[in-house]
Amino acid sequence: MSIVIALDLGTTGNRAMAFDQNGTCLASEYRDLTQHFPQPGWVEHDPLEIWAAVQDVLNQVIQAVSDKEIVGIGITNQRETSLLWHRDSGQPIANAIVWQCRRTQTRCDELAVHASLIKAKTGLKLDPYFSASKIEWLLQNTPNAQTMAENGDLCAGTIDTWIIWQLTQGTVHATDVSNASRTMLYNIHTHEFDAGLMNIFNIPAAILPKVQASASHFGDTSPKITGKAIPITGVIGDQQAALFAQCGNQRGEIKNTYGTGLFIAANTGQEIPHTEALINTIAWQINDQVTYAMEGSVFIGGAAIQWLRDGLGLIESASETEALARSVPDSDGVIFVPALSGLGCPYWDPDARGMIIGITRGSTRAHLVRACLDALCYQTRDVLEEIRRTCPEQIFTNLKVDGGATQNPFLMQEQANILGMTVRVAEFADSTAWGAAGMAGIGAGA
Repeated sequence: MSIVIALDLGTTGNRAMAFDQNGTCLASEYRDLTQHFPQPGWVEHDPLEIWAAVQDVLNQVIQAVSDKEIVGIGITNQRETSLLWHRDSGQPIANAIVWQCRRTQTRCDELAVHASLIKAKTGLKLDPYFSASKIEWLLQNTPNAQTMAENGDLCAGTIDTWIIWQLTQGTVHATDVSNASRTMLYNIHTHEFDAGLMNIFNIPAAILPKVQASASHFGDTSPKITGKAIPITGVIGDQQAALFAQCGNQRGEIKNTYGTGLFIAANTGQEIPHTEALINTIAWQINDQVTYAMEGSVFIGGAAIQWLRDGLGLIESASETEALARSVPDSDGVIFVPALSGLGCPYWDPDARGMIIGITRGSTRAHLVRACLDALCYQTRDVLEEIRRTCPEQIFTNLKVDGGATQNPFLMQEQANILGMTVRVAEFADSTAWGAAGMAGIGAGA
């Protein structure tokens, strides 16, 4: 039986998974990724560490399924994280700037006069979250980078583009429509990088990748890296991959991924509904058919639980939160606003900071943990209410969910109670990888 391999290039780690045509996972390997915080509000990744981890997990999985035919590789990735590298050597000019990074907030404030134009063309809010201001910052803050870019000596891309380049040993500089639509440089109506947007951010067209359908042939891996040439047949952003895995092509279906952030998305088919607070984005392209989605991105989801563990030392592992939350009837008035990287959808307040209020002498770590889990639920409800306001004719009866935090039954029941709707937990938690595998299978004709 032929198989596909999914590369899931996430914020906190990189995973490779092999799937057969029945959807059975045959092998899986994972490596953590170091988080770099050079200044408050800044988040970076080492591109060479990402590439080393990808080689490691990919070759481990290839070896595990060496007796089977691999018909394609699918790539899904943390979307807006951006980097630049030398076209000749393939060496990055600096660390990648992660989607969570807020270093370009001042620049986005300066460009506020263009906010309406950017929203109309890209479907995105003018925010440091997206790639354009990150790429501009790298060009302006790395010696000679702007000159090299204008001479065509640099390549820019998101993590999918970086890994495609490395897997093909520099022969392919490409991305798919779902990732391109998150750069704030791609016009989702004309389906091309927009000259006016590139001009706003001083980004030369020469450094941007070719844009392809999500299910298409992006090139073959070099045998020097993977032992034999394997076609790369699917590329899709991580949240679009989860939407594809959970909801397929069913318009009106809605999902939430509980990862580092919370990502609530609804398939809108071939329509781009007007919305101010939500994001319009390209979900995927199969053949000539482009599918769109509405999305609400909450910057801090599971990262709040990580902060309870790593920042405050209240827990040793995320698995403790269920028992602690159940040990108290409620949060006893404690409210946690997890704006640890500003507030995303629907508020879009980058200057917001987190707070914990309502603390008394009777407050315990159980109350703080309960307030943290409640915060995930209420942030999700904020976005769901905005989606309902945007599409009042659409009746959403259930929310399909995936991601690590869905393994907490208390959190899932609390989410259902707060939403007043059914929450359907994915049997397979790694929906992003499964979506990428499905896209690669379609691209391979399997």
